Amino acid sequence: MSKQPPLTISGEPRAFFGRRAGKTLRGRQQGLIDTLLPRLAIVLPEHGELDPRALFASCPAEIVLEIGFGGGEHLARKASENPETGYIGAEVFANGIGKMLERIDADGLANIRLFTDDALKLLQALPDGALAGVHLIYPDPWPKTRHHKRRFVSPMTLAELVRTIRPGGFFRFATDIEDYAVWTLAHVLRSKGLCWQHGVPGSWHRPYPDWQPTRYEEKARAEGRLQSWYFTFLRL
Repeated sequence: MSKQPPLTISGEPRAFFGRRAGKTLRGRQQGLIDTLLPRLAIVLPEHGELDPRALFASCPAEIVLEIGFGGGEHLARKASENPETGYIGAEVFANGIGKMLERIDADGLANIRLFTDDALKLLQALPDGALAGVHLIYPDPWPKTRHHKRRFVSPMTLAELVRTIRPGGFFRFATDIEDYAVWTLAHVLRSKGLCWQHGVPGSWHRPYPDWQPTRYEEKARAEGRLQSWYFTFLRL
């Protein structure tokens, strides 16, 4: 796998995210960014497609992508529970990347690779049907109307998800913001290639069967946002 230089916190923000850094990284996190990240970071090819299975020594049969993994607790847990599956985490926020690297190092997770730029670039580089599934868990809702264009869910990104998720694969989306839930559902229902697994009325408020709350979710509950939406869409 090609290597890239350690993560730098510079450059203009892309369409789907804002800042790249918050608090100053702790010494251990910065050390892992300097030493571990170059071994795990995905570098897109200048020409042609990226073979995601070739990123892993085990050449896993299934690849799952998590877009915006935050502190990494969901991604790390899924990778630990499914060591035979290759996981790709896409995140631009330096503090989240640092936390993810700590989890990978502490738990010895060999089935995770990281992409530290706009996830759309990664999707566009993948072959058709390359992914078994995609997680988009509590993405930034960009609540102001003028910022809605920054939301990750859009006709363009859904078209890439449909192209890159294999038939029978999944797209999981979770949010605690009702407006973003409605926005996502409306966009998916207008798209071609994804089917909503809706169940009985209200079932979309029940967490996924294998769900464990993230730190973000616990914080949202403490702040009074008591309801979430958990959508599962299947690739037709």
